[in-house]
Amino acid sequence: MTGVETIEAAGQQTRLASAGAGETVVVLHGWGGRIESMTPAMACLQTRFQVVAVDLPGFGDAPAPAGVWGTPDYARWLAALLRDHSIQRAHFLGHSFGGKVALTLAATDRTLVDKLILVDASGLRSAPSRAAVAKRALSRAGRVAGRLGPPGRALQQLVYRQVATADYREAGPLRPTFVRIVNEDVTELLPRISAPTLLIWGGRDEDVPVTHAQTMERLIPDAGLVVLEGAGHFSYLDQPERFCRIVRHFLSTPVVP
Repeated sequence: MTGVETIEAAGQQTRLASAGAGETVVVLHGWGGRIESMTPAMACLQTRFQVVAVDLPGFGDAPAPAGVWGTPDYARWLAALLRDHSIQRAHFLGHSFGGKVALTLAATDRTLVDKLILVDASGLRSAPSRAAVAKRALSRAGRVAGRLGPPGRALQQLVYRQVATADYREAGPLRPTFVRIVNEDVTELLPRISAPTLLIWGGRDEDVPVTHAQTMERLIPDAGLVVLEGAGHFSYLDQPERFCRIVRHFLSTPVVP
């Protein structure tokens, strides 16, 4: 990876990496990631395209944003950054939360997005499982216990350690942002995406199930789904060679009017 620089965009400091030449592909990491998380995808593409990647605010070496951001805030910030660097139109590849940012941008700033690749992308909410319902009940019990003085607060912390997800526990100052983003549902945005869209999913993705990909394929007007059987949530890492072939073919194929 070459050409990493520290920049400021829309009042937010971050790092930007750029490599290769040709049509621009913007690559976005998932929650908890950073530029380096997407190195295999960037290496795949930079021989044929100009690849641009950033640390999203609050991740990697980028400070957390002021206030509680939602996905639309991340999308607007990214659009401002790209236009500051004279990128008026590009392909987008986003993993997990990065995919949610990219699809939000594709639905709300359609002139910026040429082709869209969503890799195990988050964004849809499922009906809660029995385990999730039980966790919510425990969480409510913990909040009640926390009002009962020091012993109750100790019990509350014990309960939260048991029911909180790893992403929530590790979010630090981004916890309010994490809660806001997890509770967003982008279903209503999907029919507004006009960009040709490729969905790549791990068949064993336990974080974002393949049923979410199937819903996205059905609701995005021009979308196709490829399931990498045996791969998990980081499907681009689990099957890098197949992932690379699929992505290159999609980006190199002319769009039929």
